[in-house]
Amino acid sequence: MHTCFNDDDPADYLMERRWFAIDRAAARLENECATLAAVLKMAEDAWRGARSRLVELEAIRDALGQEMVRRRHAAEPPLRETPLSNREGAVESIVSAA
Repeated sequence: MHTCFNDDDPADYLMERRWFAIDRAAARLENECATLAAVLKMAEDAWRGARSRLVELEAIRDALGQEMVRRRHAAEPPLRETPLSNREGAVESIVSAA
């Protein structure tokens, strides 16, 4: 909205200058807000993509970790049972021998 005041009135002239200055500042700030909104959208899109890739990599990492544990256990020789390793059996042997 623009109203042309009489240039002879200094108060009107000053008010009009302030209005134009504020109008220009508001336009610059509106452009800055639009730019920041676009940057924010790009950052959110990038974050979503990175988060999706992270979930995929974590799933692969966990699956590989489980496979490593499974293979490690499959490669270990079975534990031998000794008289001391089976305490219940050792106690039963001692009791039955008495």
